Amino acid sequence: MSKFFEDPNAIRPYEPIPDGHVSGSLLERALRAGEFAVTSELNPPDSADPEDVFEAARPLAEVTDAINATDASGANCHMSSIGICSLLTRTGHGTVYQISCRDRNRIAIQGDVLGAAAMGVRNVLCLTGDGVGAGDQPGAKPVFDLDSVSLIRLIRTMRDTGQFLSGRKITKPPRLFIGAAENPCVDPVDYRADRLAKKVEAGADFIQTNYIFDIPRFERFMERVRDMGLGKRVFILAGVGPLASAKAARWMRSNVPGLHIPDSVIERLEKAEKPGDEGRKICVELIQQIREIPGVSGVHIMAYRREHLVADILREAGIARMAKAG
Repeated sequence: MSKFFEDPNAIRPYEPIPDGHVSGSLLERALRAGEFAVTSELNPPDSADPEDVFEAARPLAEVTDAINATDASGANCHMSSIGICSLLTRTGHGTVYQISCRDRNRIAIQGDVLGAAAMGVRNVLCLTGDGVGAGDQPGAKPVFDLDSVSLIRLIRTMRDTGQFLSGRKITKPPRLFIGAAENPCVDPVDYRADRLAKKVEAGADFIQTNYIFDIPRFERFMERVRDMGLGKRVFILAGVGPLASAKAARWMRSNVPGLHIPDSVIERLEKAEKPGDEGRKICVELIQQIREIPGVSGVHIMAYRREHLVADILREAGIARMAKAG
């Protein structure tokens, strides 16, 4: 094996995987074993120093099944998702490689997928991506050659048929657990499950949702998901995160697409003597409630610049555990 994998903890591609698995990732293993899985987002650095990546990953690595490396979230440039995943797989950390259709066409994406798989990446999240106007370089030219559904279908084709979209053979297909995103609490709520069904039909293996702050709305979404039989076809990880203050919550509600935060949550933060602690408490309560909803397989924690809180949140929610590399 190449010197790239000299680290004994490095994740190596094409190691034997369990029967019935498509990637052998720790995330896939946890979900198929019926465990309550945990993923979390890493705040990507504006830096070329790999130590900045390892420092950001440190609070997440021991308590998650995979770390999401965002792909220019909000149309703002940071270190690339594929670069972060490359660094983390070398040290044995499970990653979720995010791909936004905004910045690359199908030719570039297919090459990146092969490259990521060769470096040991085993999970991928397919996103359409925020418009360039949302970021700090609005003059950039958007691509959008694909959308999230066609991207899911593309990667499944590469994985399951061993072919590029052109029909040309791939000599060693990528082993990837394919994910997608969903916004379950945004109107029209009933339409959201229909939208999810298209992604499942295209080949999504798991779903990471946007932030959940309204449990009744999410329960309504999940009831529809179960009625459609989708809960037996895809693993759903509900998105949660600790709010820092009422001001931050209002800003997110106004500026983050696909996000619903009830007035009651903001009022609770306003009345709190220590809003940050209250935001963490709300996050713990949400995880505990979400865990009881049939069809939910785990949580996806988005703690932007508050990654140090993730371990405590999980412990207080009663699901803290030490994760293994993979």
